[in-house]
Amino acid sequence: MKAEALLQTSFPKLKLFAKGKVRDIYEVGNYLLLVSTDRISAFDVIMEQGIPYKGMVLTKISEFWFNFTKDIIPNHMITTNVEEYPSECKEYADDLNARSMLVKKAKVIPIECIVRGYISGSGWKDFKNTGAISGITLQKGLQESEKLNEPIFTPSTKAEIGDHDENISAAQAIQLTDQRTFEAVKKATIDIYKKVSEYALSKGIIIADTKFEFGRVNGNTILVDEVLTPDSSRFWPLDKYEKGRGQQSYDKQFVRDYLLSINFNKQPPPPPLPEEIIEKTSEKYLDIYKKLTGQSLI
Repeated sequence: MKAEALLQTSFPKLKLFAKGKVRDIYEVGNYLLLVSTDRISAFDVIMEQGIPYKGMVLTKISEFWFNFTKDIIPNHMITTNVEEYPSECKEYADDLNARSMLVKKAKVIPIECIVRGYISGSGWKDFKNTGAISGITLQKGLQESEKLNEPIFTPSTKAEIGDHDENISAAQAIQLTDQRTFEAVKKATIDIYKKVSEYALSKGIIIADTKFEFGRVNGNTILVDEVLTPDSSRFWPLDKYEKGRGQQSYDKQFVRDYLLSINFNKQPPPPPLPEEIIEKTSEKYLDIYKKLTGQSLI
């Protein structure tokens, strides 16, 4: 792919509010402007190269899912149409187009809300060690990637850049929030997952697990951040699925697997990614967007 990856943004007339692993966030009046770069992180380490089109996929797939789930819970999205942004954004329209979202400011609830329909990743690792995930005991004899009887809610901490999220129990999550908030985000997380996973299956995609973030605006709980992207979810092709092993994926697990294959120590500085890995990862992001939404980005 010929496209250059966008690694950094520079909008001198906008106020930089925060900088994440992937997104640069600007404050625009009473709103925030989320700009998804093409940066990619793995094991909480930001790679030196980017993945072309990745930021566009993150923005547009989030827009799709925000619209798809707004009947379950409101969200922070206002618009992704640059023409509707405040006037101070207009001169940056070319860079903002297709990779930015104007959102409401929210007070973020301090846990990652993870839902698992299949057992994989850190959940599989915890289950092998303890027979449980986040304090939830599961049936014995589960195999890697096996579908669970019911989706489970397994919250984690929200780590700072460079640190790792840690799976926590319901009791620990309630300590970080409160009982009412915990029950509300747990219900919303599972309700969203059930709706979207059923839809994805109709498109030949298994959503093995995903994570959501919630916030409050005027006392109301809303869905924030990104939703059901290849950065926050495990997407598996249904026709290749087989329990008892790791799965092919459309998400950044492909990059993680490469890094594991070269014994990356999960600490900065990261090794360079081969061009082949960059291109294939870009193709996976574009492919999952098209499969799920029916739209093409390029």
